[in-house]
Amino acid sequence: MPDAPPSLDPIDRALIQATQAGLPLVPAPWQALGDALGLDEAAVLARFAALRARGVLRRVAAVPNHYALGYRANGMTVWDVDDAHVAELGARIGALPGVSHCYQRPRHLPDWPYNLFAMVHARTRDEAAPQIARIRALLGPACRAHDVLWSTRILKKTGLRLQAPGD
Repeated sequence: MPDAPPSLDPIDRALIQATQAGLPLVPAPWQALGDALGLDEAAVLARFAALRARGVLRRVAAVPNHYALGYRANGMTVWDVDDAHVAELGARIGALPGVSHCYQRPRHLPDWPYNLFAMVHARTRDEAAPQIARIRALLGPACRAHDVLWSTRILKKTGLRLQAPGD
């Protein structure tokens, strides 16, 4: 039987709902959240730390708009990497500058042999080429094939959204 999902008390739920669209863009965002919910900054930070420790939250991170920053050559590089080396190589690729995320996925043979995905960002495709070449060199003989899927438009991306009580 799977574990029961973690329960949220009303304050945790309110904190999550208050940050679903992002942190307040003020010099002290944690204090602003606390002020809105009747908590001090330390209590807000402690609750977020506890939510993370319980596995309710994975991370709190900035999500830049690459296009607004001038990065218009955004490509998901896909790699057919020897399964015996994919975890170690993926960790190294994920740490490279210009790679925003890197993860392993199952292959879907015969049409899709790729098992490692790494998103690269550059101002132009010509600027992205050295990043892709660096990944290729790092993978060495463990890589059998690769391709790049270039972004052609911005898709609205959002995480899970909690409903307000009663919705």
